[in-house]
Amino acid sequence: MRTMMKVSSRPVLLLFLFILVVAGVLVGFGVPLVSSEGMILRARLVEGELPIGPEDAAWAKVSPMTLPLSGQIITRPVWPEPSAHALTVRSLHNGAEIAFLLEWQDNTKNDRLTPGTFRDGVAIGLPLGDAPSFFCMGQLDHYINIWHWKADWQSDIDRRAAKASEKARDGVRTFEVIPRRVSSVEDLIGGGFSTLTTKEKQGRVQGQAAWKDGVWHVVMRRPLVSEEQENEAKLIPGRVQTVSFAVWNGENKERNGQKAVAPWFQLIIDPVSKL
Repeated sequence: MRTMMKVSSRPVLLLFLFILVVAGVLVGFGVPLVSSEGMILRARLVEGELPIGPEDAAWAKVSPMTLPLSGQIITRPVWPEPSAHALTVRSLHNGAEIAFLLEWQDNTKNDRLTPGTFRDGVAIGLPLGDAPSFFCMGQLDHYINIWHWKADWQSDIDRRAAKASEKARDGVRTFEVIPRRVSSVEDLIGGGFSTLTTKEKQGRVQGQAAWKDGVWHVVMRRPLVSEEQENEAKLIPGRVQTVSFAVWNGENKERNGQKAVAPWFQLIIDPVSKL
C-alpha cells in the first residue's frame, strides 16, 4: 500500500513543481498572476465630482485591478512581443459620469508624432449593444466603441494651456503652431479590422495624463448617459457588461494593430441606489 501511494503522488509533485517554475518565469517577465475570480472591474460609486487628473487623492481609495497584457496575434502585422505586460485599472462613477485611471510601465515618454517616430497610447473598448463582439476592433454588425487616448494629443492640449498661462502672466507669448484639440481622447467606432471610424462628434470622452518615473497615468471620463443610441457605448449603473484594453509604446514602434491587448473582462458599475 505504501509503495502505491508513493508512485501515485509523484506526478502530482512534478505538476506542482512545474506550476511553480512557470509562475516564476511569468513573474520574472513582468506578467501578473491573476485568478478568474478577480477578473471583474468595479466602477465604484462616490459622491461629488469625479477626479479629473491622475494625481487626485480620490484614486488612492480605490482598489486597483491589474490585468495581464499580451501581444496582438490575430491579424497581420502580428505583434507577439509588446513591451507592456500589465495594465492597472481603477474606476469611479458618481451617477452622472464615469472615470477610469489606467497605469502602465513605460520607461520612455513618446508624446510627439513625427516621421519615423511613434506615440504612446492606451484605449478602452466597449461593445455597442448587448451582443458580444471581437475585442480588438469589433466585427460586422457587432460594433465596438473605442476611446483612444493619445500622448501627442495630450501634449498639444498641455502646451496650449501653458502658452495661455504664459500670456496671462507676462502679457506675451512665444509663437508655436499647436493643433487645437477638444480632447486628448479620440472617440471611435470599429466594425472589424481596417474599419476604424472617427465619430463626427468629439469631446464627449475627456482625458488627462501624467508621465512620471517611467509610468503613464491616464484618466479617461465620459457622461454615463449616452447621447447616440447606436454609436455610443451604454454605461448603465447596476449592469454587468464587458470592457477591453490596449496599450501602445511608441519607443517600441508600436502603432495601429501592433500593440498589447487585454481581451474582454467584466465591468460592473455600482447601482446609484447604493448611496
